[in-house]
Amino acid sequence: MARNIEIKARLSQRSEIEDRIVPIADSGPVVLEQIDQFFRVPEGRLKLRQINGEHAELIFYRRSDSAGPKTSDYNRVPISQPEQLAQLLTSALESLGNVKKTRTLYLIGQTRIHLDEVEDLGSYLELEVVLDPSQAEPEGEAIAHHLMQKLGIQSEDLVEGAYLDHLFK
Repeated sequence: MARNIEIKARLSQRSEIEDRIVPIADSGPVVLEQIDQFFRVPEGRLKLRQINGEHAELIFYRRSDSAGPKTSDYNRVPISQPEQLAQLLTSALESLGNVKKTRTLYLIGQTRIHLDEVEDLGSYLELEVVLDPSQAEPEGEAIAHHLMQKLGIQSEDLVEGAYLDHLFK
């Protein structure tokens, strides 16, 4: 399984954060329209993600729902027939709901920065420090903390759980 260190933060001033990201980004922005359909599984989370109506992937991940930097173990598989897979998964598993978002992606070193506009929720930032197999989690957490400080993300901005959890609240 691949691993990353993640944080999620609610944004009150997206433009201010984006103004801090642009000068230090290695690449981006790339704008992605995403629809994630979540399915109930015994542990972790399973979602079918459709991207820009052109690509799709099935993603399974495990991570704690805590607010601070946390490890996420994940697997992703490209999907060529997402509608048929969605029907199959809906028949076999309970569909929990959909999350629709516009994601603006930037890369800084080994970190993926997502600025998300989530339908019915608002603006969020996600940091995903993609770990090399030889890297220890504390190194990824240090990178996440450094970027949080550089971008002005405060601990009170951090949120727990997945977007789907917040839609249910």
